[in-house]
Amino acid sequence: MVSEHPARPITALPTHTIAHISDTHFLAGGARLYGAIDTDTTLARAVQRLEDSGISFDALVFTGDIADLGESDAYERVRALVEPAAQRLGAQLVWVMGNHDHRSRMRVELLDEPASESPVDRVVWLNGLRLIALDTSVPGYHHGELTREQLDWLASELQTPATAGTILALHHPPIPTTLPLMPILELQEQHQLAEVIRGTDVISILGGHLHYSTHSLFAGVPISVAAATCYTMDLVSARQSLVGRDGGQSLNLVQVYPGQVVHSVVPLGISEVVNTFPPEFVDRIEALPAAERREAFSRQPPATD
Repeated sequence: MVSEHPARPITALPTHTIAHISDTHFLAGGARLYGAIDTDTTLARAVQRLEDSGISFDALVFTGDIADLGESDAYERVRALVEPAAQRLGAQLVWVMGNHDHRSRMRVELLDEPASESPVDRVVWLNGLRLIALDTSVPGYHHGELTREQLDWLASELQTPATAGTILALHHPPIPTTLPLMPILELQEQHQLAEVIRGTDVISILGGHLHYSTHSLFAGVPISVAAATCYTMDLVSARQSLVGRDGGQSLNLVQVYPGQVVHSVVPLGISEVVNTFPPEFVDRIEALPAAERREAFSRQPPATD
């Protein structure tokens, strides 16, 4: 039988793995968002899930709205929660500006840089993979924009391809949404960004802002939007209404393979385990030659709990 995926061995692991987290919306003093949402607990749960996974992460990428009101204390608390975990995971931390963030405070509290109101754009290298953080925020507003200077800078950077390709991380994803009012808050002049990245080595675009997980294509590049860790938007609520719910929070995994990127959603809600594949079973199957694994797995399914 001819393999469905002859170019990739069954045991092939991704060359890079990124945890994509978005819209934490922390408030100063641990205050609850809208008086109801415990932002700290869901982010702590997300971090704990990453640490418990045993996965080797290259980076933890936060695509904006880290603080709900751009308060210094909110940034300090997010950093105190996330930075030690990133160090234990051996992962780089990448912070992306959102429309709720404050450029100067974010620079001081998260980036250890002098205060500045210039866009927070930067390049992070992850063992041959280039990650470009783009600041789409517009101070005082909630929609997104990229200036001509930012687009020219990006075009110049992309002139030199990266060994493992490039991932763009921005807050406002260039993606349609059916939620009322949200179209006026999206990234403006999207065609200009498309002109810059089309035909380059950009393999993925990571975004936030929408408070629900979704995927699309833009200029031929896959887009992955991570749902918020604070609250999520109800896509099937009553027509012409905007409804946020304390449920459905998640993070995304971005796994890069040669010639392919896989985006996956990891729910953060507490759920009951209904069956398991014990480690000894997994080890026994994986120890077999590749050609024998599928048959062995089918012949000896693991017991359910």
